[in-house]
Amino acid sequence: MTLQFDHFVHLTPDPTKAAEAFQKLGLHAVQGGRHENLGTYNTLSYFDLSYVELIGIFDEALVKEAGSVKYSLRDTFIENNLQSGPQRIALRSDNLQELAEHFKAQGLEVNGPTDFSRTRPDGTLVTWKLLFAGKQDESLHLPFFIEWDEKDNERLEDLTARGVIAPHTLGDVQVDGAAFAVRNIEETAALWSTLLQLEKGASYIDEEWNSKVQRLSLQGGDIVLYEPVGKGVVADVLEAGGERLFALQFKGATQKVEEITNALYRFV
Repeated sequence: MTLQFDHFVHLTPDPTKAAEAFQKLGLHAVQGGRHENLGTYNTLSYFDLSYVELIGIFDEALVKEAGSVKYSLRDTFIENNLQSGPQRIALRSDNLQELAEHFKAQGLEVNGPTDFSRTRPDGTLVTWKLLFAGKQDESLHLPFFIEWDEKDNERLEDLTARGVIAPHTLGDVQVDGAAFAVRNIEETAALWSTLLQLEKGASYIDEEWNSKVQRLSLQGGDIVLYEPVGKGVVADVLEAGGERLFALQFKGATQKVEEITNALYRFV
């Protein structure tokens, strides 16, 4: 079972304005399209095949209807009271059915794989499958899982030809990892490395954010767990909203931390 980082989901009131904020930072961002049956639309910023989805709501009723699927992305939207900010990350697989069986064997509840689609601005259709898994009353949601109907090399070629993937004026920026605030880093790292079959990477102290750090290694961007050792950004995140995804980290450029509608974008 091989997983790769796919995308970071940031719910925002106006995806177009959020994309403009990315562009001001020197990050290429484009219009995405509409999820007609799910009530959402998006803009996108790609870093090779890893990307940020800046997602907004055009029909709250459709979002709430879709949110009835337990552990789904829109279930998370509703749990978070449709508030702006980071929601979940998606990990890419080439065999969601196998992954579903693995999670069932680990005692997780599973929904999917299920077919989804999005209409691009030019009218063409993008299709994929999603899988959601979790346990009742978990304090920190697992990522959700995606299998695209095109192979990675085909998607890379198509998205580049369309101008969706293009150079960033800021430089050769890549996704470093998605940052999660947790209360017990050893416990979470042990659980997620087992469930997701990921190797533990570097562990260290982040002095700027006053936290212990444990990485789980993924192609395209790591999962980066933060446990505070004192006052600071991570402690504030836990106090305000509990364990959750709170930031996306980039490498390849030196910038200050930027906040865009309750999401932190950090250059490391």
